Amino acid sequence: MADNNHSHFQHLYFVLTGIPGLEQKYYWMAFPLGAMYVIALFGNGVIISTIKSELSLHIPMYYFLCMLALADMGLALCTLPSMLGIFWFNYKSITFDACLVQMYFIHTFSAIESGVLVAMAFDRVIAIWNPLRYSTILTNGVVCRTGVIILTRAVCVVFPVPFLIKRLPFYGSNILSHSFCLHQDVMRLACASTRVNSLYGLIAVIFTKGSDSLSILLSYVFILRTVMAITLGEGRLKALNTCVSHICAVLIFYVPLIGVSVIHRFGKHLSPLTHALMAYAYLIVPPLLNPIVYTVKTKEIRRKIIQIFVQTKITAES
Repeated sequence: MADNNHSHFQHLYFVLTGIPGLEQKYYWMAFPLGAMYVIALFGNGVIISTIKSELSLHIPMYYFLCMLALADMGLALCTLPSMLGIFWFNYKSITFDACLVQMYFIHTFSAIESGVLVAMAFDRVIAIWNPLRYSTILTNGVVCRTGVIILTRAVCVVFPVPFLIKRLPFYGSNILSHSFCLHQDVMRLACASTRVNSLYGLIAVIFTKGSDSLSILLSYVFILRTVMAITLGEGRLKALNTCVSHICAVLIFYVPLIGVSVIHRFGKHLSPLTHALMAYAYLIVPPLLNPIVYTVKTKEIRRKIIQIFVQTKITAES
């Protein structure tokens, strides 16, 4: 009877957690945190603006980069309100439904980013394996359809997650481990069996991040075999140099992702601070570092940033 009485009960709100042990420094930590978000949003915005305005960048490689920047901006905007709310205003409450919405968009944008990284890997495969047919294989129509498939897969795979959480009873602790809502973090507070949630979460991860990481690995095995067949050493270096930015983006995304997954599953004995820092790295590092990596490697984006600052300086002086 007790189980039936509680079967449809949920907390009205959850309590978010900042960085454990540093509560007295939250206000000052909000400034560097806010600066990171500004850099992430500004950098990704510049990438999108540059690709849109520069005709020389209207090629599949940069269309996929534009998709990556959009996913990074979405990921940053998902966590910005709750994190700055904690650090600046000490506002830690989030309603149950708002938590589910945030959870959905965080995992959706993460799945989109993973899918875009796979598309970028295939782009590099075609560019190195058959450069003469690059533009005929990766037409604008193919790029658009790829983007739609990536978006549809992410939306459909993550869509059941909030409903699986909604069906669970929550009448124990309502304190989350992070400054935002993640599926595994909310799930652990449930007062009933979460076997279905865990199983679906595992299937979703295998179908998205697991298959994506395997596809990227196989793509680079093929790229290395193709590059090693090039007789000239200079040609090999030139071919590999076109992959540097993408390799950095893959590492920036998957290393924190693997870290936070391992810690959630096997690191229950670790301090709450370690859990919090790994979660921040998972959600903040990719949107922050991806624009920096691609700005360093793309002269058109560097030129655009210089133009923005020069125009700002001229306007200020006038």
